[in-house]
Amino acid sequence: MNACTDAQRRHLRQQLTMRRRQLPPAQRMHAALSVRRSLEQLAAFHTSTRVAGYWAVNGELPLNIAMSSLTRHRQLFFLPQVGADQSLRFVPWHSGEPVKPNRYGIPEPLAAQTWLAPFQLDLVLIPLLAFDRHGQRLGHGNGYYDRNFAFLGGQVRPGVPLLVGIAYAFQEVNRIKARSWDIALDYVATEYELISCHFA
Repeated sequence: MNACTDAQRRHLRQQLTMRRRQLPPAQRMHAALSVRRSLEQLAAFHTSTRVAGYWAVNGELPLNIAMSSLTRHRQLFFLPQVGADQSLRFVPWHSGEPVKPNRYGIPEPLAAQTWLAPFQLDLVLIPLLAFDRHGQRLGHGNGYYDRNFAFLGGQVRPGVPLLVGIAYAFQEVNRIKARSWDIALDYVATEYELISCHFA
């Protein structure tokens, strides 16, 4: 399937959101274990000090299994906070620490004095609804990641931070037409493989 027009993007979002929500919890956790194995093929997953992720909602692939690897290697894990100006800042978070839902209902860490801007991260694990092998990503349409990582647009890729999409294999499509503001992923990790988008 291609996602080029606005109508095609809307249809694809609806279709994949529904399919993702219908996954049984056991299948999600099995996929999460396999995604960790895919991530472990990436050198930056082992060496990055500051790793940002997300809180899985609506059937997104959970990161708790991947987080356990980071904890063992004393890497720092961050969750995003959405600002009133549509900015993202990244707050250090450990499993079990309190969170509260933001205006979209997504849990975020509580307000903290210590946080990082997007350019201060080493590796960012990004949720998505659809992807292609050229690194184009279809999110929920709010554009937070594209706006906040726009500084990567003029850089040689892959760069820092490294952007890695986290996806179920069924979320792959043939083509997502890039728009001028889109920031491509460097890799996509699925339950079956680690895809390098720079060699697609």
